Amino acid sequence: MADTDTKRRTETVLKPAKPPLHKVILFNDDYTPREFVVRLLKAEFRVPEAQANAIMLTAHTKGACVVAVFTREIAEEKAMRATDFAQQHGYPLLFGTEPEE
Repeated sequence: MADTDTKRRTETVLKPAKPPLHKVILFNDDYTPREFVVRLLKAEFRVPEAQANAIMLTAHTKGACVVAVFTREIAEEKAMRATDFAQQHGYPLLFGTEPEE
């Protein structure tokens, strides 16, 4: 038997691509009470009260604020549920989504 110099093949491991992320954005309005916005943020997005207050104030002063980042499907679902909840209570509060860069 002859000695052969064989090289081991490196195994290629394919990793699935991470899904693109989307931001949920809270848009300010001049009608929805601050307390309602904080309550909604805590309930739908599970953020602590201090963070909910900070998000609400940022949206109030800058016109909009990123609430959270999720996969597209989850972001769209949460934005729709939060907007629907506000409308069911008679408020024009609006949430939207956009791709994260």
